[in-house]
Amino acid sequence: MDPAESGMNILITGAPGCGKTTLIENVARELAGVPLAGFVTREIRDAGERSGFALVSFCGRKGILAHVSMKSHWRVGKFGVDVPGFEAFLQELRLADARLVIIDEIGKMECLSPLFRMRVTEVLDGPWVLLATIALRGTPFIEVVKARRDVEVFLLDRRNQEKVAGDVTLKVRGALGITGRGS
Repeated sequence: MDPAESGMNILITGAPGCGKTTLIENVARELAGVPLAGFVTREIRDAGERSGFALVSFCGRKGILAHVSMKSHWRVGKFGVDVPGFEAFLQELRLADARLVIIDEIGKMECLSPLFRMRVTEVLDGPWVLLATIALRGTPFIEVVKARRDVEVFLLDRRNQEKVAGDVTLKVRGALGITGRGS
């Protein structure tokens, strides 16, 4: 593949709560105007306790990935996972016009979906710049993704947030051919 046609794959990993989602949301905000596709996963909290996970796409679509009260054949810990609902959500993501794809996250719940695994592989192999969060440990698929030769993995923690955010932003901007501030 011609380097001008190949993408760059950047993965952010780290312990829960270290700031992975915040980092990618900040990169997306800084690159407003760049055609992008993808989604972030947000915690649902009830009475201060994490009770589920909501999906929010960059085109404004919303869904529920998992919830403690969800009746589902698929479970991760105390959470029932809505795999069919997640796959319907994924069908709405349009990659064709995107230059940047953001996925939050490549995790155990998401990997229950064969369609998700297929779409992640498509993006990894495709012309897009991929910025994704990925579980520190997880399924065999997660380990295969992190071990690919065409990915760069950044380990985020509370001590290195600023440095990793700066390094990742520079990498993404460079991969998109953006110099200076703005897009």
